[in-house]
Amino acid sequence: MASGLLATRGLLTLLNYQQACRSVLVTQTRHKKRWMRAYVKIMEAKLKLEGPPPPKRRSEKPNWDYHAEVEAFSARLQENFQLERLKTAFVNPCYVRVEQERRGALGLEPEVAALTLKDNGALHTRGEAFVQDFLSDWCRASFPSLPAKGTAALVNHLKGPEVVCHVARNLGVEDLTMSAEFPVPDEVLYGTFCAVVAALEESSGPQRAGLFLRDFLTAQLIGKDLFDMWSVVNPMGLLVEECTHRGLPLPKPRLLRAAGASTVLPLYFVGLYCDKKLLAEGPGETLLAAEEEAARAALRKLYGYMENRQPLDFSPVSPQTSQSTNQALSSG
Repeated sequence: MASGLLATRGLLTLLNYQQACRSVLVTQTRHKKRWMRAYVKIMEAKLKLEGPPPPKRRSEKPNWDYHAEVEAFSARLQENFQLERLKTAFVNPCYVRVEQERRGALGLEPEVAALTLKDNGALHTRGEAFVQDFLSDWCRASFPSLPAKGTAALVNHLKGPEVVCHVARNLGVEDLTMSAEFPVPDEVLYGTFCAVVAALEESSGPQRAGLFLRDFLTAQLIGKDLFDMWSVVNPMGLLVEECTHRGLPLPKPRLLRAAGASTVLPLYFVGLYCDKKLLAEGPGETLLAAEEEAARAALRKLYGYMENRQPLDFSPVSPQTSQSTNQALSSG
């Protein structure tokens, strides 16, 4: 009797357990909210309609201390700037003009609305002249065989807005520049960089300012071809002039080898011989193009601007050299 009751109770317990298991739903959790997918789609559609948000100045973002940032700029470059001169170098005339107009629109009195800031106009002019003089002297000293037109082409490339603005942005000058517009226009950034160079010259002397330009501006020549910066229309004619000026025999072009002459992609190698010696060779799709390329290769060799030339000298300057450089720059 007792055993029958136990069997009946066990059967009922088993049936209840099966019914309970059938009512349980097993769901997989991915730890993502249900509303996340719809929200992301809405934000992507909004981004396509409105476009990306406008850029903000670094000063409009949190954790900004202008005085600390200026000091950090000087320490990061390992240069000894006079902080007041460096701050003046970052103040552009357009910023002073717009700030005065904004204060005047608020109804402030002229005495109150007047700014005590001094713009970098004088520093810009002085720095631009220093950059021009230093780059001219450096290019003539580094490439003595290069003619005056080639030296001028190198200087124009190095002091051009594209190269100077590239260097200035990578040094963090744009974040500290006080300008009426943002992003900072190239002409304003160019003037600010020249003003920073002038501030360094007045703070630490022309020798430190020259090393600053040598380390950051002249390094932009690495990997650049001479004729990417100097446009020569007739390289063969220029080569003939150089050979005549140096007292060398005139170069004579000779076809060295060719491939695929009867196809749509022919290739010719032309060599230039001077006094029965191979001066240079160059490839081209036509004989004329190959001759011009060979002439450019010969000019690179004559001017000392080959790919395998001696690396530029970026070594530290000794005290004796620094004294002589200071005297030369001050006298010039």
